[in-house]
Amino acid sequence: MRAMILAAGRGERMRPLTDTLPKPLIPVAGKPLIQWHIEKLAAAGIKEIVINHAWLGALIEQTLGDGHQWGVHIRYSAETVALETAGGIATALPLLGTDPFLVINGDIWCDWDPAQALEIASSLQCTAQQAWLLLVANPAHHPHGDFGLLPTGCVTDDTMPKFTFSGIGVYQPSLFAHTPAKQPAKLAPLLRDAIVRTLVSGALHQGVWIDVGTPERLNTLECILKS
Repeated sequence: MRAMILAAGRGERMRPLTDTLPKPLIPVAGKPLIQWHIEKLAAAGIKEIVINHAWLGALIEQTLGDGHQWGVHIRYSAETVALETAGGIATALPLLGTDPFLVINGDIWCDWDPAQALEIASSLQCTAQQAWLLLVANPAHHPHGDFGLLPTGCVTDDTMPKFTFSGIGVYQPSLFAHTPAKQPAKLAPLLRDAIVRTLVSGALHQGVWIDVGTPERLNTLECILKS
């Protein structure tokens, strides 16, 4: 199985830290934020990793290299400008193969075990489902959430309560079949179209999840990891 870490964002709310350092390389508890993802993927047996980048992307490649120090193989999908989530994934499809793949936002931290993605991917291959989403309780900065979740595991767009999409998902390549490469495109419209057709499943994660989008949340994560 292959995984993609999304690392192309500018990180405006993290300035001035991100003026000279791409957000995925911001250190937290002694190592770059993106390294936490790489190590968890390696521990889960997911060794083929694709990372997209735009802002200061050369620094990401220089810092991480080919991934050999973590026992993984990293390939890069360079973007001249950030292409949003769906655009970035569609551009990287040639590196992701034809099987379902895991995608993780580079600017989050979560104690969910990515080893679960292996079974989820197998399930997607046996069904018509196009996506699986990890949902979390709504944080204070996103109180209204994104999607509902039925007891059957089906993700909905109109069921209450709604939960927040964590930025972790497993996708069939076919979800992006009509998304042009190298052009900006958002993920939400693709997901909502698939949700209407009952092609998206998911689960609610009860553990730790932090969107590291501001210096304050970065400090919160630092305290959690050091404790």
